[in-house]
Amino acid sequence: MVPPMKTLLTSLFLGFAMTTYAASNLADIPLKDINGKDTSLKAYQGKVLLIVNVASKCGYTKQYAPLEATYRKYKDQGLVVLGFPCNQFGGQEPGSNEDIKSFCSANYDVTFPLFDKLDVKGPNQHPLYAALSGKSSAFPGDVKWNFGKFLVGRDGKLIKRWDSAAKPDGEEVTKAIEAALAAK
Repeated sequence: MVPPMKTLLTSLFLGFAMTTYAASNLADIPLKDINGKDTSLKAYQGKVLLIVNVASKCGYTKQYAPLEATYRKYKDQGLVVLGFPCNQFGGQEPGSNEDIKSFCSANYDVTFPLFDKLDVKGPNQHPLYAALSGKSSAFPGDVKWNFGKFLVGRDGKLIKRWDSAAKPDGEEVTKAIEAALAAK
């Protein structure tokens, strides 16, 4: 049996570590790219990020086309679209990372960065999504479906959040991207 004081201290430490980690700089959160290589968002510091949980077999999958168009339109101004495959909604991203890369390339000519499949909610929620949608987020609450979008400013702070229905090239998203790009 673990002494009660040790259990209490362990719980307090873990709670503090998780809170600190979730509130830390997004760039410091460890990730894996679509090829399984360790990475982080540090490569994108100073950029405006549109972070999207994506899936290949979803009613919103067609959003890959406007996501790619938005990326190409604004990348020279500092926008990076980042795709995070997720299989938590209706099993709509069942493939391997290689399957996902092939699908995105063949069907949508995706050139924006893709990452390793991850969980955006629940007990195995990735720390990136804990920071984006957790209690300490500017826009807390579980991601509800595929193609949820988070806009992060050049300073690494979350600016805006949209659900799946928000079109990547729609007026509201475009205005927010342009405003974030204009902010120096």
